[in-house]
Amino acid sequence: MSHILNRPDVERSTVVVWSNSPYTGTAEGEVWFKGNIRLRMREELDFDAELITSYGYEVYRNDEKLYWYDDFPHPQDSSLASTFPHHKHVPPEIKRNRIPAPSISFTRPNLPALIQEIETLIA
Repeated sequence: MSHILNRPDVERSTVVVWSNSPYTGTAEGEVWFKGNIRLRMREELDFDAELITSYGYEVYRNDEKLYWYDDFPHPQDSSLASTFPHHKHVPPEIKRNRIPAPSISFTRPNLPALIQEIETLIA
């Protein structure tokens, strides 16, 4: 993971990965970027299946939450069907305003896409 975070816009990180059992683990922590941007993340991992089983990603500027991603299913919202259950919460009314999240997955690492999105925000 350290090679993913070795980028000019990353100032520091507390992200750690630990094992809960021989087959499962958790990745959790924060990544601070230039421009007072911070990513808080938590992933539940299945090492045997090579899957992310659950996640939450929140992006802040100083103390203001800019947006977040989660995998809580909203099957009644047909606008999210293309990336179900992955979606992004965005302003206005950030709690209820959700859009599809095509860059987020259970089957591949999400951190590179999240970092790329944040680097675009910084630029």
